[in-house]
Amino acid sequence: MERDRDSRHHVVIVGAGFGGLQAAKALGKADTVRVTVVDRYNHHLFQPLLYQVATAVLNPADISAPIRSVLHSRNTEVLLAEAKSVDARRKVLVVEGGEIPYDSLVLATGATHSYFKHPEWAQVAPGLKTLEDAVRIRERVLTAFEAAERESDPVRQRQWMTFVIIGAGPTGVELAGALSYMTRHALPKDFRRIDTREARVILLEGLPRVLNAYPEELSEAAKKDLEALHVEVRTGAMVTGIDEEGVTFGDEHIATRTVLWGAGVAASPLVRSLEVPLDRAGRVKVSPQLTAPGLNDVYVIGDVAAVEQNGKPVPGIAPAAMQMGRHVAKTIRDRLQQKPLSPFRYHDKGSFAVIGRGYAVGLLFDKWSMKGLPAWLVWAGVHVAYLIGFRNRASVMLNWAYTFFTKGGRDMRLITGKVATRLPALAPSAQGPVLPPSARPELPASQPAPVH
Repeated sequence: MERDRDSRHHVVIVGAGFGGLQAAKALGKADTVRVTVVDRYNHHLFQPLLYQVATAVLNPADISAPIRSVLHSRNTEVLLAEAKSVDARRKVLVVEGGEIPYDSLVLATGATHSYFKHPEWAQVAPGLKTLEDAVRIRERVLTAFEAAERESDPVRQRQWMTFVIIGAGPTGVELAGALSYMTRHALPKDFRRIDTREARVILLEGLPRVLNAYPEELSEAAKKDLEALHVEVRTGAMVTGIDEEGVTFGDEHIATRTVLWGAGVAASPLVRSLEVPLDRAGRVKVSPQLTAPGLNDVYVIGDVAAVEQNGKPVPGIAPAAMQMGRHVAKTIRDRLQQKPLSPFRYHDKGSFAVIGRGYAVGLLFDKWSMKGLPAWLVWAGVHVAYLIGFRNRASVMLNWAYTFFTKGGRDMRLITGKVATRLPALAPSAQGPVLPPSARPELPASQPAPVH
């Protein structure tokens, strides 16, 4: 393909997540370069809050912003396209319908779900990486309660009202806590034949403890907080089977119609076309300047980069990706000006996992442990600060404040797809009396029910 006649250094950035967006912004004022940002979606997504869309706390628009509205620099172009492969020899990015030549390439394509050699599980246990995933999970959860309301068989009704989340990393823990909170505070007044407070939320983890990457003290605190929110936590539970009727681990089986995946992640498959060494998760083992081995003009950042520092892997979290994006932009500018190049150094400002309203655990600057309400307030402040756009910040802050003080939430419990064909036959009116919310007894504070 003939090269563009523009003589400026052409930087192509694939992916407008945290890392890609920071790289594009940092290069936006460089007169010696022109930037092309390629993404298969037209919006930047604030992934850490996806679970709140999935549990009907936030709207999709609250945590997303159009890429074109974020990148205004005159030297930056945005293209809606899906990248297929990289031809490093010819220095072109192959996209759906054509090719894009580059002088420097930045791959920031993020991670996808890994089902540990069981791709068939994806159909019955959706993961949480995109807005489509979040909306799909929200509709799956809400449809389960609609089905339970119609169900005449009490055994099937219990199956509809049982929710299993696989994987107790930050995503699984946050999803379990928010889902349990929703069933006990936001939903009870919506239904008449079922009491949503009787729903079971079960969190399965194959390792010995939840939030395994955190110190043991915080891991134990998170487990206690989850149990206080009536989440049934099962550790050392290696899942061996998932189907439409439930989940199997060891010699136990949980009957459920709703399984959610928060366990494994794998790097975007685009990096495989580089034909360079990858780690077990499919990430590129990058150089100190975050370049792919043997390809000094190809930078790899975020969830697709395997970076070690002080003998420990740099975590796959938003702050790390943002720092990588800014470092790559500086490296490209330094190379063009023939300045010495500096290696990437990750500055750990902390990591937090929120468990529910007022419940969180975290590490600040990798030194100070925090838990409870103080950790939750720090987490909330950091996430609002990172959100793009005044409208997003204001909307999220107002919604969190409303939810915090009312224990309820705004009306975001929407099912937009057609679900009638998936619902059971309508229960006859003689099945039982309609139970108004005011007549429902308070559930006793009890230990989690045993798994059957």
